[in-house]
Amino acid sequence: MQTVIDKLSDIFSAGFSAAGYDAALGRVVVSARPDLCQFQCNGAMSAAKQYRKAPLAIADDVAAALPANDVVATVSVVAPGFINITVKDEFIACYLEEMSQSENCGFAKVENPRTVVIDYGGPNVAKPLHVGHLRSAVIGECLKRLNRFAGNKVIADAHLGDWGLQMGLIIHELSLRHPELPYFDENYAGDYPQEAPFTLADLEQIYPFASAKSKEDEAYLAAARAATQEMQSGRRGYRALLRHIVGVSVPDLKRNYARLDVDFDLWLGESDADPFIPDMVRMMKGKGLAYESEGALVVDVKEESDTAPIPPCIILKSDGSAIYETTDLATLVQRERDFRPDRVMYVVDKRQALHFERVFRCARKTGVIRPETELTFIGFGTVNGKDGKPFKTRSGGTMKLSELLDTVESKVAIKGEEEMPAAELRQLKQAIGLAAIKYGDLMNPCESNYIFDIDKFASFEGNTGPYILYTMVRIKSILAKLKERHPEIAAAVSSGTTASGTACRFAAFTTASERDLALTLTRFSHTLGEALKKDAPSIICSYVYEISNKFNVFYHDKKILAEEDKTTLRSLVALITLTLKVLDICINILGFKAPEKM
Repeated sequence: MQTVIDKLSDIFSAGFSAAGYDAALGRVVVSARPDLCQFQCNGAMSAAKQYRKAPLAIADDVAAALPANDVVATVSVVAPGFINITVKDEFIACYLEEMSQSENCGFAKVENPRTVVIDYGGPNVAKPLHVGHLRSAVIGECLKRLNRFAGNKVIADAHLGDWGLQMGLIIHELSLRHPELPYFDENYAGDYPQEAPFTLADLEQIYPFASAKSKEDEAYLAAARAATQEMQSGRRGYRALLRHIVGVSVPDLKRNYARLDVDFDLWLGESDADPFIPDMVRMMKGKGLAYESEGALVVDVKEESDTAPIPPCIILKSDGSAIYETTDLATLVQRERDFRPDRVMYVVDKRQALHFERVFRCARKTGVIRPETELTFIGFGTVNGKDGKPFKTRSGGTMKLSELLDTVESKVAIKGEEEMPAAELRQLKQAIGLAAIKYGDLMNPCESNYIFDIDKFASFEGNTGPYILYTMVRIKSILAKLKERHPEIAAAVSSGTTASGTACRFAAFTTASERDLALTLTRFSHTLGEALKKDAPSIICSYVYEISNKFNVFYHDKKILAEEDKTTLRSLVALITLTLKVLDICINILGFKAPEKM
């Protein structure tokens, strides 16, 4: 289904062409002044220099040359050369009818579906998820859902951190606490125990202890680094411990991500890329691209256009061990083998921009990926407290993600909650809390830092997730009452049946607020298309907030339940049914759901 913007652009492109100008100038956009018009075309302003003619005269030429159509109601040319546009109510009504009849509200799937790998989450094993993991999970999950809705084949990979120094720290500390375990006996040739010699709680205590000690004890740090190198080199006992650490950690990670309604297709770690490293290194050496520098193996990635120094990409450290660059490149080798992706997206902290720029350049230069493979870095800002500093607990520590979820849910105030069954209340608070957190994050541009204000995010007023849910529940309540009072109309709208002798269920608009809501709904496909093109969930948030506001203005203007005219009532029911459907699709892409009642 063609978007309204595209329909109008086709009409005005034809007008520019007929008037003797470049058809590409006919692009139409949503009006920046909705008090004056619904859409506008600014092509005459751009054409003025090219054609050495006053933009006002060009705009007049185009307005006079527009082809006959059933879309445009009025066209007005205003100084210095803008073309203001309104569309016909009949066109809006028919467009809404077509949206209503479509499962996806008229959104056209991409013509050429792509295979897209999205690397997000990135949790480290042996550590609990904390606030710092929130944005990658929430943004990545939204982009996954958006790409799938658009028709792309998406592979979501958590990409566990299980190969670096943190593993060596844990292994070394375990060797000091439990030297009797067979994992530390180099001569041991038997099978290692099936059950891990530690619990998740043990790991959550061991890692912070070992990390702190390594910062003040150089010998301890050196031993941990040696353990890391031995693990990466394949020492049996250490690899067995690695499997235990991952085996104990991942179920807890899955539980916490499930609370965020985030899930992955792959739970692979850096360690899974290890088998690809030797051949990758040989390939880079064979092409004469990898060389030794200060004992390390590196690949130059600087380019002539660089305005700042770009250090080489380190492939192996001087002791032969791998680092993040190594495993990220080897993971690309693995993904190329398994999926041949058209695009690989990395949803990570924007402070890692230089790291990924080097990895991307190295991957292209060495042929790790095909030339046509698109590598995309989606860097996000930090989650800050009201003091503008990274969000912490009251005591100044890093807040666990589970604690954050609990805190937000406790802030959600529900009318009449004292009378609700405990299980129902818990589910309702979880749904509202999740909307508060995800919407509060996604409403911000990915690259921006933002203030995590729990009281504001959990409010049912203003630009918040709970406000969006409140609007949707209000619509559900109206529809439930209408079904009781007018079952025949509710059934007709639900089944797609139109009034006798009419082409659609939508009648003439009787109020400005009704028209505003209807017109906003027509932008659904365009909005999702823009969000997809720009990898920008915030565009969807702005849209659902606009719909919610316009619905609530319409709701207060129009007493839907009191409407006596059957044709008008059918149209109103169709309008709010479509409103709910559009909102439901949008919030599902954002990653949360609306309850039936609140």
